[in-house]
Amino acid sequence: MKYDTLGNTGIEVSEVGFGAWVVGTDWWGDRTRGQAIEMVQHAVDQDVTFFDTGDVYGHGDSEELLGEALAEVRDDVTVSTKVGYDFYNNPQAGHGELPKKVTPEWIRTALDRSLDRLDMDHVELLMLHNANVDEVTPDVLETLDELREEGKVEAIGWALGPSIGWLADGDAAVANEFDVLQTVFNLFEQTPGQHFIDTIREQDANTSIVARVPHSSGLLNEQVTPETEFEADDHRAHRPTEWYETGFEKVDTLRFLERDGERTMGQAAIQWLLANDEVASVTPTFRTNDDIDEWTGAPDTPPLSDAEYDRVQSLYADNFGIDRDDGMDALRSSVGGEDLEDTGMKSAGD
Repeated sequence: MKYDTLGNTGIEVSEVGFGAWVVGTDWWGDRTRGQAIEMVQHAVDQDVTFFDTGDVYGHGDSEELLGEALAEVRDDVTVSTKVGYDFYNNPQAGHGELPKKVTPEWIRTALDRSLDRLDMDHVELLMLHNANVDEVTPDVLETLDELREEGKVEAIGWALGPSIGWLADGDAAVANEFDVLQTVFNLFEQTPGQHFIDTIREQDANTSIVARVPHSSGLLNEQVTPETEFEADDHRAHRPTEWYETGFEKVDTLRFLERDGERTMGQAAIQWLLANDEVASVTPTFRTNDDIDEWTGAPDTPPLSDAEYDRVQSLYADNFGIDRDDGMDALRSSVGGEDLEDTGMKSAGD
């Protein structure tokens, strides 16, 4: 494992982090509470120090579980949570988005409840969950500064969803000197991640990117293949069939990234992200301990050479040689797979 810092905060994170939406819902496999806790602790054993959750994941379940799992190593890890949805006073309506609430009073209330569930007196990182640019008012920014002064949070971030908050919101995060910007980002879905990297460089900003969905909902780790049949509750099934069909063709153009015994396709996808200095951490969707073992080992595999990276970008610019438009880079038009962890939903049975 290798480590980086968030912005100029001095807060250290492992380059591969643990997205705790996995253990807060049953969308990515059924597991008992004990098994979920064991997964988190196995990640710790693999030198993961960055754990990212949110109050809406399992409507608090993820935070409670994470707090329990990390209790004995609290001083050795970096914990992030998110606020911005009011699931306390609103029923869940299928896969629809819950009502958002981004006000100074609600941020304080929601954070206090999160800290209670985590059994912690502070979190290193607090992110606004899918906030729209017009919701982040001067009063909200002042509240975030106050929370830092009070020691309840050390850094602030802005988490972008796949179809709720995008370009203007990420640009506002950089302009307002947020420490972290979290977004869907992978070598198949480079918008808006590449734009934010350019913005950070142009403004000489200290905002770090935390990349989620690094494997493009199972394509780049080849957990989704032409033979895959999704279960009814598998959220990757919300991607259009055509999206996957062209994705399989694209994966075949990337075989040069694999190095037998040295680097898998799933590890190469992570290394592609880490080739950008602005990317501080990558949060794959771990389903099993085997996933944890493979992907946490990615930073220690051979980095992509300049030639490999440039070849990927050339393929991307040419849509990987595919004539038809699959919409893979249009995050607003296709909400699926891990993307759905960021729409304020709670799966049945949590």
